[in-house]
Amino acid sequence: MNTFLGMPATPPRSPYGTGNLRGDRKFPKAAHDELANGQLRRNLGRATSTIRTKRLVVTGELPDWEQLRDAGSAVKTDTMNRLPELLEQLEQKVTERGGTVHWARDGVEANEIVARLIRATGSSDVIKVKSMATQEIGLNEHLESLGITPYETDLAELIVQLADDKPSHILVPAIHRNRDEIRQIFLDEIPGVDPDLDNVPAHLAAAARAYLREKFMTTRVAVSGANFGIAETGTLSVVESEGNGRMCLTLPDTLITVMGIEKVLPRYQDLEVFLQLLPRSSTGERMNPYTSLWTGVTPGDGPQDFHLVLLDNGRTAALADPIGREALNCIRCSACLNVCPVYERTGGHAYGSTYPGPIGAVLTPQLAGMDAAKDDPNSSLPYASSLCGACFDACPVKIDIPSMLVELRHQHTEQSGASAEKLAMKAAAAVMKRPKLYTAAQKAAALGRVVGGRDGTITHLPAPFDGWSDSRDTAAPPKQSFRSWLASAEGAATLRAAAEEGVLPATDAHTEDQ
Repeated sequence: MNTFLGMPATPPRSPYGTGNLRGDRKFPKAAHDELANGQLRRNLGRATSTIRTKRLVVTGELPDWEQLRDAGSAVKTDTMNRLPELLEQLEQKVTERGGTVHWARDGVEANEIVARLIRATGSSDVIKVKSMATQEIGLNEHLESLGITPYETDLAELIVQLADDKPSHILVPAIHRNRDEIRQIFLDEIPGVDPDLDNVPAHLAAAARAYLREKFMTTRVAVSGANFGIAETGTLSVVESEGNGRMCLTLPDTLITVMGIEKVLPRYQDLEVFLQLLPRSSTGERMNPYTSLWTGVTPGDGPQDFHLVLLDNGRTAALADPIGREALNCIRCSACLNVCPVYERTGGHAYGSTYPGPIGAVLTPQLAGMDAAKDDPNSSLPYASSLCGACFDACPVKIDIPSMLVELRHQHTEQSGASAEKLAMKAAAAVMKRPKLYTAAQKAAALGRVVGGRDGTITHLPAPFDGWSDSRDTAAPPKQSFRSWLASAEGAATLRAAAEEGVLPATDAHTEDQ
């Protein structure tokens, strides 16, 4: 039975509940370091450009694409409005079909539940389907600390795991690696791999397949995530491109699925919408190569022991925020990452979280909490955006990420108390309310030209404005302000000429004091 929805929302507990949601560096510092990696930028540029192009082609084929986006947004909004009742319905249906449902407040509880279930089978190995939820809670690290070996079976996740690396993309975790790097990882880490292995993608995939096939045939426990859970029927769904997920979902005796509570959908028919939106937005495909659906336990077919772990881990707190709850509509397609100019240049590692890119910049602070403390990494994530709006245009469920980023910036500013920025804004307001004082300030500001470079920009501002100039240049003040130009003979003549031509209504030239 649901024991945490409706209780006071609390941030997830450490060490694992927040471990992969909190980085050790703030985004500006991490991004600065990643920008020095030219190979990373080239890898990201090629990959995201290819996915963007494919996505535009397949979405442009559908005359009702915008209507599909509207439908997806409406279904997710309705789900969030009825989340407690839908989760209880899902629990009832899964239980009726022979499955067992577990509720986890945070990553600590989820990890404990999964570890206990694996130990009960007597197995010390587990095969895994690609899962953002298990990355979020640090499940692999927890299992390894207990002597249980997890094997990632998604090709990109396997590359990341073998390299002792971290994923850098929601959909393509190894997007920051090129084929030469992958070849070397396989030569170094896969036992018995052909020493003459080249960098041809088909040959690399074959080497991974040979390595994984033995794991599929001998490991009796699997852990998966879920793209969707259907409250109406108790059905779970995983979509993937390689077939490795289906091997994990059908061959083992025991299947444990960890699902964020926001992944539930009300009706089976809702899949009609999302199975069109997701593949087109994520990989630029018309449909997923492998779409696996299972409902509880079917005697003699597939795993005979099924467990569903419903994970909160900060989602209830996000649900309680009238604005932030929209982030829970995310279906993890990664479309926003592929169009984001910031992500394309810095990569996913700079975000220091399981969820990178624009959606990570809003989802991570929502799930893990965004402390106003100056050294809290999450507090910088909402600023990891140019607010260009490309993410909103690409989102298949129309999450207004730019508006959410602005709101999170506002919340951070309000929580931080008195700051140089607030004092500066108050001083500016006081000056702008007094025309004569404003005119004097403009004249005084012209002195700032002396610190401008030859290109007319100021690269370093004095404290307390140095935080602004750390990441952007400031234009040097002009020789003459607009107000002083308008009050001059030239300005007055220009205004009269415009009035005579009918461009502006006839009026007297304004003076600086008006």
